[in-house]
Amino acid sequence: MDPAPAASARIGLFTAVAILVTNMIGTGVFTSLGFQLAGIESPAAILLLWLLGGVTALCGAAVYGELGVVFPRSGGEYNYLSRTYHPLPGFLAGWLSATVGFAAPVALSAKAFGAYLAKVLPQVHPTAVACACIVAVAAIHATGVREGSLFQNLVTAIEIGLILFLIIAGLSLASPQPVAWSPDRRTLQEVFSAPFAVSLVYVSYAYSGWNAATYVAGEIRKPRLNLPAALLIGTAWVTVLYVLLNFTFLRTAPMAEMKGALEVAHISSSHVFGAAGARVMSLVLCVALLGSVSGMTLAGPRIPFVMAEDYPVFKALLRRNRRGSPFVAIALQSTVALALVLSGTFEAILTYIGFALSLCTCLTVAGIFVVRARGSGEPTLYRCWGYPVTPILFLALNLWMLVFILWQRPLASALGLLTISTGIPLYLWLRRRSPAPARPARPV
Repeated sequence: MDPAPAASARIGLFTAVAILVTNMIGTGVFTSLGFQLAGIESPAAILLLWLLGGVTALCGAAVYGELGVVFPRSGGEYNYLSRTYHPLPGFLAGWLSATVGFAAPVALSAKAFGAYLAKVLPQVHPTAVACACIVAVAAIHATGVREGSLFQNLVTAIEIGLILFLIIAGLSLASPQPVAWSPDRRTLQEVFSAPFAVSLVYVSYAYSGWNAATYVAGEIRKPRLNLPAALLIGTAWVTVLYVLLNFTFLRTAPMAEMKGALEVAHISSSHVFGAAGARVMSLVLCVALLGSVSGMTLAGPRIPFVMAEDYPVFKALLRRNRRGSPFVAIALQSTVALALVLSGTFEAILTYIGFALSLCTCLTVAGIFVVRARGSGEPTLYRCWGYPVTPILFLALNLWMLVFILWQRPLASALGLLTISTGIPLYLWLRRRSPAPARPARPV
């Protein structure tokens, strides 16, 4: 089916960037530094770790930008894999995202939002707040695309403002720690050490979400121009924030105090703001987590919506209100997220879907070689910079991490593959009902 008509393209460049930024910024950057310091002692190696994670994400964004120009439609991996290889891998990627791929992270962010808000307002119940957060955000986005976009922009602006405030305050108010920032022989040794490799896995998870704008590509104004711009601008902006934020943490708090600790942001804030630091950091995290819930509520439902365009059995998900919002798909994802919050099982789900989602991403990035080899017509507005080095670098780092996860967590990896495979019987049943709609196509 062709991309959504221009009349439904109501998401501008700023909102597309906001969706990507809020999908990326979550608890990872505020909590993982302590575990990295447990095995890495060089501050220069730590900053290089976060910079390398950002470069990898930028490589992926550059590739997805070209695929978005070639196949300008919402759906992310569902759209790209269906058009590049075969409808089956696309369907399986969409099946994963439509079931738990977005609902589980929404549940996790909402649960964390309730926990941090309870630190600021002890009288509230964290689980009740988490459920209220999911329902309220879903109601806003179900009202209309314009209303959801405005809310997304507002939350993103507040989130970025608070993070910048934390960085500026940390660099200007706190006394700097006696840390040697210049790389030395120890830095080089740690870069090629096992702890550095292990830490890169978790840093990559902190950067996940760099592809979020592709899920709403069909609703972005001038997608062949704005989609690549949103992917690159948003990912580059988050990379800068992540490196500066970790530099601030290392500069303001003793490394020994943060080593092995989960609440590194709280430790840093206590050195910058004193006793008020805990409340300040909780507020920053609350806004960041609210932005994550909003961004994933905006992006995630577009996948089952696009799948419903191709498979009539899901036609109920095609319903939009007069303001253009796919409210049925939003309600479905939010209901799953609520169930996961109340059941408490979503954390276990997140441990194994990461492997499956990374596998889909790698297969999608590899698709650029297929697209380039197959089509003679080349996109004129955007080409992946650095090709073929860019996709090769992305694939090398991510495939190494997939092998590492498979080796370290074979059960979680197997469960991830099992989750994907559950969509195969459904796909075969749908094929018997009607021909597969999305076949490999030449670039447009």
